[in-house]
Amino acid sequence: MTDDNRPVWHVPAAVDGNDALPEHCDDLVIGAGVVGLTTALMLAEAGRNVCVLEARYVGAGSTGHSTAKVSLLQGTRLSSLLKDHDQATVTAYADANRAGFDWLTRYCESRDVRLDRRTAATFAASPNQVSSARAEYVAAKAVGLPVEWVEELDLPFPTHGAVTLAAQAQVDPGLVLGALAEDLRAAGGALLEGARVLDVSKVGTPRARLEDGREISAETVVVATGSPILDRSLAFADLEPQRSYAVGYGLGNPPRLMALSAGSPSVSLRDAAAEDGSSLLLVGGFGHGVGRTASEREHVDAIRTWTDQHFPGAEEVAVWSAQDYTTGNGLPRYGRMPRGGGRIRFATGFAKWGFTNGTAAAIAISQDILGTPVSWMSDIADHSSPAVSARGRASINAGVAKETVTGAARAITGSRKPLEPGEGSVHREGPHVVAESRTEAGTCRVQGLCTHLGGVLRWNDAERSWDCPLHGSRFSAEGEVLNGPATKPLKRLADADG
Repeated sequence: MTDDNRPVWHVPAAVDGNDALPEHCDDLVIGAGVVGLTTALMLAEAGRNVCVLEARYVGAGSTGHSTAKVSLLQGTRLSSLLKDHDQATVTAYADANRAGFDWLTRYCESRDVRLDRRTAATFAASPNQVSSARAEYVAAKAVGLPVEWVEELDLPFPTHGAVTLAAQAQVDPGLVLGALAEDLRAAGGALLEGARVLDVSKVGTPRARLEDGREISAETVVVATGSPILDRSLAFADLEPQRSYAVGYGLGNPPRLMALSAGSPSVSLRDAAAEDGSSLLLVGGFGHGVGRTASEREHVDAIRTWTDQHFPGAEEVAVWSAQDYTTGNGLPRYGRMPRGGGRIRFATGFAKWGFTNGTAAAIAISQDILGTPVSWMSDIADHSSPAVSARGRASINAGVAKETVTGAARAITGSRKPLEPGEGSVHREGPHVVAESRTEAGTCRVQGLCTHLGGVLRWNDAERSWDCPLHGSRFSAEGEVLNGPATKPLKRLADADG
């Protein structure tokens, strides 16, 4: 498994070649996932001149690597939120997700993008998970969802009860993104891949500077990059970046159910269709903090072990991972960016439920730009508890402080050693912290400090990447930026023997 190992999804259509970069546009959108493309389409269809810049390729981020469940039942999310927030806040969260759900499902149906209706289920995988599943049933009822409690599910392993919600949906992210890109261009919008934005000016009309030196100005900027790339928001200090994994299996008759366990480790199930029309089972979950595990490969192997036990005979066809972000208070953040002069919007913190939360963010941001703000955007922000936010932020930054200390110790004590294929290590050579790896392409040496805030990198043995345990930036073995908030690549270093 390597980072460029793409999921089973279709490659987005209608993304052939780049449009010309204009000198100026009404709205500049940074990031071509579900948030960015949906926001851009809404604005373009309202008659505005829109340009979307994507650092890598459409679908390179969380959207394209998601298991793409479009659901209002989200594991134990509602009951978790109710532990820290009042019912009005959680109801506003549910209302926002309902708006995102309704828009996205209507869009897919109107564009004939395949959308499979499925029952969603949060199940107790063991007796000690029953209380968590029951709590989610009560929470979902409280915010108006027509959930049901069932004692058994149609699964080939025992469960101990589940809360279910009928008529939810699942999609192929590639097909959705391809349709959005096609409609954006049809509405007059521009889309450029391989266009990495490094920064945006802080005064006057926003002006974005690209990695290749080009610039573009805009009346408004929307940062839709997972973790916002502009540090002025300080959003990176309020985000817990997580990586989770998915393995696709050929299986003749997979369960027609979107299921998620109520405890840890999380186990996610859904069916899907391969490009040749055959049926697939997708098993996901088993996540961890970015750069904060001894071995990413062990998490993937845990999925394989679990699947071998419960679906014997399933044949592995693909494996990939995704990166998601949770805020300190558990609620998504979107709207006007602090210290953005009222012209910069951003969206983040969807906690693995980006197809509903992200579409809701797109609705809220586009309507705010068009002068007709939606009520639930302010309801979520206004009713959330400052004390909960402060406590969550303190916990996140305590983890960052710990990784800063342990990272420095690793750099000091690490020594250069022979590497087997697929291995990497960090060590100090004089004043330099060196990250050295060995892949099929050979041995590569890059600076061992993240270009965001200098965190000591860790080698990801599943995806063969360098991951920062501070704020979740990731780089290829050669130093290319894979995930922000970093925008600059790692410096290549000469071989120590050269």
